[in-house]
Order: sequence, then C-alpha cells, then structure tokens
Amino acid sequence: MKKFLLMLLLLLSFSVVLVACGDDADDTTNDAEPTGDEGEAEEPASGDPVEGGSITGAMHSAPTGLFNPIFYTETYENNILSITHESLVSQKNDLEFIPSLASDWVTNEDQTTITFTLEEGVTWHDGEPFTADDVVYTYSALADPDYIAAGGVRTVYVENLLGYEDYSSGETDEFEGVTADDDYTVTFHFAEPNVNPLYYSSFPIIPEHVFADIPVADIPSHTASLDPGEVIGTGPFAFTDMVEREQYNLTRYEDYWQGTPYLEEITWRIVDQSVMTGLLETGEIDFIADPEGVAAADYETVSGFGNVTIIEQPDFGYQIMGFKLHHRTSSDVEDGVIDPDNWEENEKISDPLVRQAIAQAINRPGFVEGLLYGRGDVINSPIAPQFWAYTDEVDQNEYDPAAAEALLDEAGYVDVTDDGFREDPNGEEWILNLDYPVGNELRERSAPIIAENLEEIGIQVNLRQPKEFTAYAEELENDNTDWDLYLIGWSLSSSDPDPSSLWGTRSAYNYSRWNNPESDELMQDALSAPDAFEQDYRADVYAEWQQLYAEDLPAVILYAQNKLYAHNDRFHGVDPLPYRFTNNTHLWWVSE
Repeated sequence: MKKFLLMLLLLLSFSVVLVACGDDADDTTNDAEPTGDEGEAEEPASGDPVEGGSITGAMHSAPTGLFNPIFYTETYENNILSITHESLVSQKNDLEFIPSLASDWVTNEDQTTITFTLEEGVTWHDGEPFTADDVVYTYSALADPDYIAAGGVRTVYVENLLGYEDYSSGETDEFEGVTADDDYTVTFHFAEPNVNPLYYSSFPIIPEHVFADIPVADIPSHTASLDPGEVIGTGPFAFTDMVEREQYNLTRYEDYWQGTPYLEEITWRIVDQSVMTGLLETGEIDFIADPEGVAAADYETVSGFGNVTIIEQPDFGYQIMGFKLHHRTSSDVEDGVIDPDNWEENEKISDPLVRQAIAQAINRPGFVEGLLYGRGDVINSPIAPQFWAYTDEVDQNEYDPAAAEALLDEAGYVDVTDDGFREDPNGEEWILNLDYPVGNELRERSAPIIAENLEEIGIQVNLRQPKEFTAYAEELENDNTDWDLYLIGWSLSSSDPDPSSLWGTRSAYNYSRWNNPESDELMQDALSAPDAFEQDYRADVYAEWQQLYAEDLPAVILYAQNKLYAHNDRFHGVDPLPYRFTNNTHLWWVSE
C-alpha cells in the first residue's frame, strides 16, 4: 500500500487524460454513432451567426487512415466521419431518435418492417444525388460474405434483417433485408418482430455510385476509403486534404442539404497532450474534444483561462482491464473467422474466483480520486449509466485485498515456494501477462499500478513493453496466444443499451472471447418479441444479465471518466451530445 500511495503521488504531478475509445480501436467505438441533435446551443452566443472563418481542434493521436464508416475502427477517424457522413436518423440530447436523411418513417403492425421516406435534394460531396439505392448498398455491403474477412465488425446492424444468413454465407446473391421501393422510399425487413428498428437503421450511409463496382474485400484498401478528396459523404463538410499524422482538413460543402455551413473549414491537428492546454489558451487551437478531452489534472488551470469555456458531462463509455479467456486458432485468425467451437481456453484465468479476486485487488476508487481528481465514477456494469437499463444492484467487487487473497486461497492458488508469489493449483509457476498501448497517458500510468496491486496479493505480473496502438490493436484482435490481461476503452452506442455488439460470443469486439451461453440467451431475450416490446421487461432481463457479467467477469470495468470538453469563446454554436462533441457542425461559427 505504501508503494501504491507513492505511485499516486508521483502520478499527481503529471497531466493525465482518458481516451474514451471507441470502437483509438485507441480506443475503440463499438458502434458508428448517429449524427446530430436539433437542439439549441448549450450557451447561446450573443449576436447573429457570422459566415466564414475556420476552427482548429486537437487530437493526441493520428487516425490510422481508414475513412469509411463500414470499416473504420478508431474514434480518431470517427472525429472526421461524424462530420462528413450521415444516417437516416439522428438523436437528441435525451437520446430520442429524430429525422436526418430520412424525413419520416412508419412501421408495420407486427414490427417486422420499417419504411423510411428520404429527404429529396440531398447530394453527395461530388454532386451526385442521394437515393434509396445508397441505403440498400450500404446494408448489403455490411451483410456481404467478404465483409468480416475484410475486417468489418458492424454486422450487428444486419444480423436481424431478413435473409442475412443466406446472403452472408453466399447461398443467395440477393439481400432481402433492405429494399428500395422507389428513389426516395426504402424499407427494412426484419426476420422477426423487432423492438428497436431505428437503432438498426441508424448506420451512416456510403455512396453506391462510388463503391458498387469495388469488391467489398477491396474497399478498405481503395482510395475512396483512404484519400482526402475521394472520401465522399453527405455531411456539411468534406474531407479535402491532410498532412498525414499531422493535420486533417474538412472544407464546407456549399450545397449541403440543411444549408451552407457558416464555417469555411474545420481542421484537426495532432498535438501532444502536454501542450494542448497551452495552445488552447493562446488560441492556436479552438477546442479540445473527443476522444481525450481536457485532462482532469488540468481542469483548474483551464477553468482559469479567461477566453475558454469548459463543458463537463458523464462520458458515454468506460475503461476496462479485460481477461483473455480464450484464444482463436491461427487458422481462424488467418481466415477472419470467429468460431467459438475452435477457441482454446486460457487456463491461467479460467476460474471466475480468480477473476473476482483480481477485480477486488485493483484499487479502482484510488484511480478515480488520484488520477481523475474525482471527475469520474467506479461502475460495475458495462451498460452506460445514462440508459434506463443500467443497474448498480450487482456484485460490486469492491477494493478489498484481504478478500481477494481469500478467494485465491479458495481457488487453490497459493505460494508453495515461499517466494512471495502464488503458484497455480498444480503447483506450477503462475505469471499473468499484462499488455497495454501507448498514446493514452492515463492508461499508460494505470498499467503499472494494476501490476503492483496484483503483486501485493501474490500474483506475479509480467508488465510488458507497451506498443503503439495500431500494432497493439492488431494483436488484440488476432488473439496472440500468450495474452492474459489487456487495457482498452470503449465508447458505447447511444442508440440502445443492447450490449451484444461488445459482449456477444461471436462479436468481433468481444476481445475477451467470452463464451457464456447464458449471457447470449439473456441478451437475445431482451430483444425478443413480444415481451421485449415492454421496457420494464427488458430492464429486468438486462438487470439479470448485468449480475451475470459481474459474477463471470470477462473484464474489470476500471472507471467511467467525466468528459471535459473545452473551447475558445470565439467559437459559437457548440451543442455536444451526451456521447460526442461534434453535433450540428453546419451551425458552428466564429467571432473575431
């Protein structure tokens, strides 16, 4: 404990920041987020909006460079894509769905179809008209037989649609799930009555005329997914040029369907975290937003700037230490297959008592108080507290080293060699590998404290050299067979509390390779008609699922940090959503 407190005192001298990932997948978003809210700015500026000018935002890590909604995996790319691309529906601050590219919609009586009327007069950045064919193409690409093998992870949007299994397996060449009734009417067909059709139809749309002749397997490497000027969306700004790993420029789309944006340009600069707040004070950057926000350690400093406004709100995500419960085979990794029948169990952490002991050995309240300066919370459920489905009435796995040691003793992990470290129940050496990426200062500083916490209860930890996030993510996804513990952050979907896109057995983002049939059954029950049409029923099922999660524990949820956005006071029209800073960017403007 003395060593832990000393480490905290050292950490307090550093500026720390949390990246709320999503799917860098540094932090990975599990889900493409819908665009925009039609609400008013949180603090309306005095005077009328002024046309012209530009603003600059800061990110601490560069996008890896895949700018396509159906294939991107990082929140850094999403900072760009959330401005350049749009969905049929959007969300308000209360998370209610509202029209976007679709002006209205209607469901049939048994909730197996939802039909959208599209906005007319919408054009892509190259001037081509947006039509129902673009919607059909986008969802057909998500269901394509080659989509997963090419690196796609968002099949959750199509798995419930009619004909998905036959189309994705190659048994048929026609996808029945989404059909164009005419140029401006499109219908989604579900295999079973669906309780949240707007969620599944909220995926950002990509242009059919650009990608139709490109095999889905080749889309991630095509210039239309990589190069400024060729990345085409319907949003208020187009991705026009970049200096790779330094600066990314978005230029207003004059013919934007909701009106020409006020700003001429939005620029993202890649800036080291240590100098971000200084640049904000001098006006060299105008805002610090997703994914890192302002470091909690810098809050008092930034709040003292006379020209800067801070917006604090709960983050729509969390940071975890995951357990690699299973590993995929090399052949499955090579083939892009997620087949639980082939998984190899990681016996080092297969006992739930061991995982519970590890959770109780980690001083999570210490992280919140010492690293987040109290601007965050310890949570025990992987459903966002902002949702109606969240409950904290689950096993808490509270910080209690003595209880953790008792659990390990019960599981048969004791120190038989008298070297201070526990052996496994067979008397064999027991060492857990802990991997983590660089690029997120808070996570980098958390890893050695976790290792020390575990060593204090006799668990020998191999704290490995951190990797650059791109390399780290590849190994994490490919299930390098000697991984045991890993750190990552998740930005959650705002559309629905359904956790299956992260924790379903076959989910690509289920990096723990958690295989629990009861968990899958509960998640399916929470979506199954007719009972699931009642929110109280869904809440009860999700409460049961959250308790199961806390018991079986595929990951330790370390904390949920408050998001601290900051912007220069010359920047107006700022109206962040609960899950993202970029919102109604066509209404952003600057005063000099």
